[in-house]
Amino acid sequence: VCRFGLWISTGMRPREWAAVHRRHHAATDTADDPHSPVQAGFWRVQLTNAGMYRRVARDGVTVEKYARDLRPDRFDRFIFDHAWLGLGVGVTLLCVIFTALFGPWGIALGLLAALVHAVGYLGLSGAVNAVGHTFGRRPNANSATNGWLLALLTWGEGLHNNHHDLPTSARFSRRWFQIDHAWWGIRMLTWVRLVRLRTMRANRA
Repeated sequence: VCRFGLWISTGMRPREWAAVHRRHHAATDTADDPHSPVQAGFWRVQLTNAGMYRRVARDGVTVEKYARDLRPDRFDRFIFDHAWLGLGVGVTLLCVIFTALFGPWGIALGLLAALVHAVGYLGLSGAVNAVGHTFGRRPNANSATNGWLLALLTWGEGLHNNHHDLPTSARFSRRWFQIDHAWWGIRMLTWVRLVRLRTMRANRA
């Protein structure tokens, strides 16, 4: 279900994202970091983050080194590795839903919704890496930052300093007032046993 949602909304291959993300943590803000504003500049990361991800993910080295445990299965090979097909399915679903709700204007509204989603997704994912390493507070000893507004807009991802402090933790928030929507969702999924946390030690308040 998660792979399908990612496929129709971003076209991203999870193992490639995981590999680039792991490399980012292994080499944060050094010359080997795939998307460091310290190295590449704030605006380059903010505006071309998706392209930077794609270039590193397809370099023939990063995925093999950092995602050996995430081998593609038959669903990846036949469905989820085809990014443009996934995006096409996503846009088509939007147009069908909007047409059912609003009639003849549905296709135009569906395309507009897809455009808004694309701009929002690309802008916010870029901001996590650009803003999240430039502006905000650094309560923990690393170069990432915490920003409440970015966290509000990105389901907790803006608590980037906390994330770099404990990168294997599913919980980014440390204080009751820190906004971490994704953690709330993860906890609800654990209550109905759809998610199991590897350890609670790193996820404590």
